[in-house]
Amino acid sequence: MRLNKKTEDEIVALLVEDGLVDGALVQSTYKEVAKTGQPILASLKTKGIVDDDRLQHATADVLKVPYVDLRNVRFDRQKLLKIPQEVAERSRMIPLDERNGQLVVAMIDTSNVQRMDYLSTLVNMPVHGVMTSEAGIDNALSQYVADLKEVDRVAEREEQIANTSEEVVTITQDSPMAKALMSILDYAAKSKASDIHIEPLENSLVIRCRIDGVLRRTMELPKSIEPALVSRIKIMSKLKIDEHRIPQDGQFAVNVNGNVIDLRISTSPVVWGEQVVIRLLDKSGTSMDVEKMGMTGRALQDVMAGISRPNGMILTSGPTGSGKSTTLYALIKKIKSDAINIVTLEDPVEYKMDGVNQIQINVDAGLTFASGLRSILRQDPDVVMVGEIRDAETANLAVQAALTGHLVFSTLHTNSAAGILPRLIDMGIEPFMIASTLNTVIGQRLVRRVAERREAFQSSELETTAIRSVVGDILPKTAEEVPIVGERLGYQGLPLANSKSFTLVKGIESEEAPGGYKGRAGLYETITVDEDIQKLIVAHATSGDIMRVAKMKGTVTMRQDGMLKALTGVTTMEEVNRVASDLA
Repeated sequence: MRLNKKTEDEIVALLVEDGLVDGALVQSTYKEVAKTGQPILASLKTKGIVDDDRLQHATADVLKVPYVDLRNVRFDRQKLLKIPQEVAERSRMIPLDERNGQLVVAMIDTSNVQRMDYLSTLVNMPVHGVMTSEAGIDNALSQYVADLKEVDRVAEREEQIANTSEEVVTITQDSPMAKALMSILDYAAKSKASDIHIEPLENSLVIRCRIDGVLRRTMELPKSIEPALVSRIKIMSKLKIDEHRIPQDGQFAVNVNGNVIDLRISTSPVVWGEQVVIRLLDKSGTSMDVEKMGMTGRALQDVMAGISRPNGMILTSGPTGSGKSTTLYALIKKIKSDAINIVTLEDPVEYKMDGVNQIQINVDAGLTFASGLRSILRQDPDVVMVGEIRDAETANLAVQAALTGHLVFSTLHTNSAAGILPRLIDMGIEPFMIASTLNTVIGQRLVRRVAERREAFQSSELETTAIRSVVGDILPKTAEEVPIVGERLGYQGLPLANSKSFTLVKGIESEEAPGGYKGRAGLYETITVDEDIQKLIVAHATSGDIMRVAKMKGTVTMRQDGMLKALTGVTTMEEVNRVASDLA
């Protein structure tokens, strides 16, 4: 926005008067700009004396223009679509509401008459501008969800073509189909989906997206679009388009709003055609902080103690999609430094990290977890991460690496932390070797977080009984114990164990938060392999025996962790029961 010197001085004076900037810093900046000729507002912003939001707000006050703070606003998708996404991104204008026959839009520069005239012509109504900040515009743009109408249009066109001639399909399917596929990928990426399922039925093609761990039907397309859509995916992932009898795996990457998202493609023949599952690996939307992921209290202490040791093994367990790899990345991030050599073996390399030597498994070329582990142990590593222990050979090599002075991270598919120990014995590892190498074992699941818009309610008699049976023995018994127990468990504001009922929360459903949920958090249980646990391992104890001793030593189980998260408003009891109903 171009402002004259008088207006800029008025804005600076307002910022100083309201105490938003330091007067002494402003005076020294005035002396500098007198020599350089640079505008005062630009200098204050460049030097970090005032942030963009405060500057825009003060500018709006001086210009007598309404100001809206959009940095934390959740938008209605239907209102956003009053302006096409590409226009909003190009013009940096966000539709807010219709008032008195005018479209109210938020923008950076309300003096840009040409831009407002163009938009007025586009939406066929007068446009009234209010001011906001760059951060507010970016927040709004990030909430645009891809318009899937393009897919419908292509589907309709393909259906018409299918009824004419096959030759025309070959000529026309390429560009429109690529556009349709990009619309689906764009929608999935902006919805924070982890997977896209393209499933052929007898008379239609169903698209489902896994969002926050739950599959949701996105759209249903005519059967005629299936061959062209599957072929387009195969072409982009360099698969054989004429092979329909066997499963194929591939990959490619797409750019969505400046973020490069890696896609893992898996095709498989099913009764009614070829099913395609696309996994989206978007590192920009993933927290690499164990605390933000939901690990707290005793679990966090156990893990921090385990990774601070110079050697040994830290193993995570859980079903597919429970966040095991993300936990390993977060732990690697905790210990990463220039003083140690960290080497990883992964399939696939999901998140690229600076300062870590990451190796992609390539079975076709003979690079497996076992062969790769043999190789990297000759490369002087201090820390080794094996994406997954899948067989006895890899397990033996990992144990040998831990015995020879390396810190080893890996994952196993078991239902609980205690289940890791007998699983390793089943793989042929001697119990005494497990006992002497394991530092910490982690069990985890993922639950959906309750959305910001929520409402509280009191637990029913059935819910109250369930809470008491799971966490009654670890909740505080008196008011004096509340801060002490809260500190030990890592949760503040815990209720008393003998409460008549408990306060729970549920999210308010919206397009942004289907089912009242938004995002996910981890449920964790950890076991530190101390002398008592070592004795149990050597004695071939069951996972139940190991967990009983671990609980006596203070381990909080995943189910207990889930109940504590429900009591403190992180998630709901329904979610805990959904993902941890099989756990004690």
